[in-house]
Amino acid sequence: MNQKTFHLTSLGCAKNSVDSDSMAQLLERDGYRAVGTPQKAGILIVNTCGFIGPAREESYSVLQALAEAKRPDQVLIAAGCLTQRYGEEVARKVAGVDGILGTRRWMRADWARMDIVEVVRQLRESQRPLTGGQQVQPGNSGLHPEPLYHLPETPTIGIDEKGALCASIAGVSAYLKIADGCRRPCAFCAIPLIKGTTVSRPLDKILDEARCLRDLGIREFVLIAQDTTDYGHDLGMENGLATLLEKMTAAVPDVDWIRIMYAFPGCVTDRLIEVMTNHPQVLPYLDIPLQHADPATLTRMRRPANLDWVHTTIAKMRKALPKLAIRTTFIVGYPGETEKEFQTLLGFVEEMRFDRVGTFQFSSESGTASEALGDPVPAAVKERRYQRLMELQQSISLQINQSYVGQTLDVLIEGQDKGIAIGRSYRDAPEIDGLVLVEGKAEIGSIIPVKITGAMAYDLTGVPVN
Repeated sequence: MNQKTFHLTSLGCAKNSVDSDSMAQLLERDGYRAVGTPQKAGILIVNTCGFIGPAREESYSVLQALAEAKRPDQVLIAAGCLTQRYGEEVARKVAGVDGILGTRRWMRADWARMDIVEVVRQLRESQRPLTGGQQVQPGNSGLHPEPLYHLPETPTIGIDEKGALCASIAGVSAYLKIADGCRRPCAFCAIPLIKGTTVSRPLDKILDEARCLRDLGIREFVLIAQDTTDYGHDLGMENGLATLLEKMTAAVPDVDWIRIMYAFPGCVTDRLIEVMTNHPQVLPYLDIPLQHADPATLTRMRRPANLDWVHTTIAKMRKALPKLAIRTTFIVGYPGETEKEFQTLLGFVEEMRFDRVGTFQFSSESGTASEALGDPVPAAVKERRYQRLMELQQSISLQINQSYVGQTLDVLIEGQDKGIAIGRSYRDAPEIDGLVLVEGKAEIGSIIPVKITGAMAYDLTGVPVN
């Protein structure tokens, strides 16, 4: 087996995918080669997710399976969000982990300039602790009886990216990270504990990467951050996201689609709406997680509780952008959520008629402000509320989809199966929204006009327009 091979498993969100691809770039630059199966790799890496309980359990499960199957000549590294918060626990729970790498690996301080390549080198060469790191004795097996840690105590994500492209490419679409970390005070969220406060990437660097992605044939940019609408605040910019979009559309006028994810309530400004209206490249699509609709629940969540702003801003956007598709996310079963508060949420969803809705059942996270509230809503109640909300949204989504029958939508073709082309319209973000199933063959990576002939709750069907 070639020791300069690696297999990387990326768990969790698109932001993790970008980090995983950045690590892969650094390894490949150092002469390593990615392989498709763990058995063929000298280095095993899991970029974990630790956002909520189910994500943590998935991360532990994947790490455990790799640890149990790994050979003595293989190295297993746990990286990412789970290890940033629970590094020692990971080592205790998963015997066989050789290295621990957190989320704050791109550091400013010289003593902390440690990336995945350096971790691998130290694991291969010696059992010395990482500079600025920490060691424990978890009873590990294999080459390294003690895992090597890189969990520097620094308040933020660093900005030394070692020249790695902060994007994750899938076909002709790419997630492009514009910032990381979060300064919002949401009571339920562990992201500030994992990543620290917001750190925006330099505008010129983002534009350079946009040009690079354009030159690689990318047709869709999906802009991501913990909060895209907070972009530039730490750089002293006002309306930073709107400014970035204006400069990006000028820098890459031939990129077809630019999609905005993870906007924060209260931060969708008139200027942002104006930019979206005046630049057709910026899709009439917005992902804006609202989390709830009852003011009392939102107050306990430490979220914006001004529902008048939500109504006014969405009405303003829908007037300026008649084709606007809105995706949002809600949490059910938050501590103290009464049946009345849940009914307020149902009524709000019925009134607002969002195109897409994602729903999570509350998961209590240690260290967050909501930890003191406990987790008093019974699991069975959470499940029933989850089902009721999703059933309501399913009927709304079906009605909205049916309104597109007879219309023509541009569709980005991403695959082909048994005489059916599979793609997405502007209404569909990658991986989380619906699909458009198109009769016949179409070139993968092309954007073609499709007449919609049928509608399901989440997906559409259609035929190419000649």
